[in-house]
Amino acid sequence: MKNNYRYYIIAVALVASLGGLLFGYDTAVVAGAEQSVQLYLVDSLGFGSFIHGLTVSSALAGCIVGAVLSGFLSNNIGRRNTLVIAAFLFALSAIGSAYPEMFFFTAGEPSFSLLVMFNVYRILGGIGVGLASAIAPVYISEMSPRHIRGRLVVLYSVAVVFGQTVVYIVNWLITLGQPTAWINEVGWRYMFASELIPAALFFFLLLFIPETPRYLALKNKDEKAFSVLEKLHGSKEAASTTMQSIRYTLNTQVEKVSIFYYGKLVLVVGIALAILQQFIGINVILYYAPRIFESLGAGQSASMLQTVLVGAIGVTVALIAIRLIDRNGRKFLLLFGSAGCAVCLIAVATLFFFGVYGVATLIFILGFVAIFQMTWGPVTWTMLSEIFPNKIRGQAISIAVTLHWGANLTASSTFPPLNAAFGAGTFLIYGTISTLAFFFIWKFVPETKNKSLEEIEQTWLDNKIKKAEGQTHEEAKYL
Repeated sequence: MKNNYRYYIIAVALVASLGGLLFGYDTAVVAGAEQSVQLYLVDSLGFGSFIHGLTVSSALAGCIVGAVLSGFLSNNIGRRNTLVIAAFLFALSAIGSAYPEMFFFTAGEPSFSLLVMFNVYRILGGIGVGLASAIAPVYISEMSPRHIRGRLVVLYSVAVVFGQTVVYIVNWLITLGQPTAWINEVGWRYMFASELIPAALFFFLLLFIPETPRYLALKNKDEKAFSVLEKLHGSKEAASTTMQSIRYTLNTQVEKVSIFYYGKLVLVVGIALAILQQFIGINVILYYAPRIFESLGAGQSASMLQTVLVGAIGVTVALIAIRLIDRNGRKFLLLFGSAGCAVCLIAVATLFFFGVYGVATLIFILGFVAIFQMTWGPVTWTMLSEIFPNKIRGQAISIAVTLHWGANLTASSTFPPLNAAFGAGTFLIYGTISTLAFFFIWKFVPETKNKSLEEIEQTWLDNKIKKAEGQTHEEAKYL
């Protein structure tokens, strides 16, 4: 038992991490297809950059819907079953995005209705992403012992970057040696359809993993919760200790608590982390990477290959984060990431402003990607899965992730018009936000490494009590 439980934990975390892989795959597949979709469904109908931006980022509207639904679904049907729904939506979106003419339209005859239908399928995939992005980290966090929780949740983030890298490679292989006309007519369909393979695998493997013990305890299924804990911890003693801690936090508070029961700061921190991760600008790079590299002088196929390099760097540094997150802590990595991203983005803006393109610009873009994917990328999802107390976790993470995807939609849909209007100044905006993020992390974000979820919860309660006592003492001065 003692030799097997670690493998069991890792296996369960890897299955849940496939939700991250599909998150990355679905959001990045458009990087290879967006120019072809623009020609087929936007330019041919006479629409401009604003409609193009909305079409590229339409999946993000679905992400918002999925995030909104995630709290309700995860609290009522469970974390695992919510992921099953996400897997089904990924598969449906893959088929529909590849062939939006299915059932109602004729291939090769673009129309406004077909543009709408394409966006509907992309939105369905986005709902899957929203569900998976909110619940997969929570699932892993609730299944993980404290001493390895950070590393296991980072597996999810590594899977996100790996999914982005896989789809970059797939997109590049699809375009390799093919004429531009073929890519614009057929190749982009293959890019979207390729997502069906990981989506089907995710759906199948989810059928073999259990519900989380904290959700089971929340639903008063203590025997099942204890059974899962025993498999996760490798002994009855460790499982019993954890079960007692979970039951204590659930039983010593009122049955239903307000979202503000633990104080407002926990929500402010979680929401700010979720929003700042997007306004730093990473997805602008990921979604528009081929176009950015083409502007640096690369052809369409070469720009796809350079995008693969972006993904490969992301995977490599995300693996480094696995070693650092439980050793150096979450807060240190976020501070380092904020400073590093600010330097790289301001450098890119400066180079663009002076008309310097080529290797120097590419180095700073890749540096930005490397620093982000080692820090803000994995650490944000780890923090969001940890900081919210058991009784409000589903609701709170739903709010935070909803605003996360709202920020993502805002950043990605506004990049084309911002870039057209301000050029290099767009990257300066993101660099300024990174600088502000540094000071926010330094002042307000707590460290959570080596603490159980219940200990983190108690920290917020203690902070609330101290604040209340401080206000009482301040009021007493005037009595």
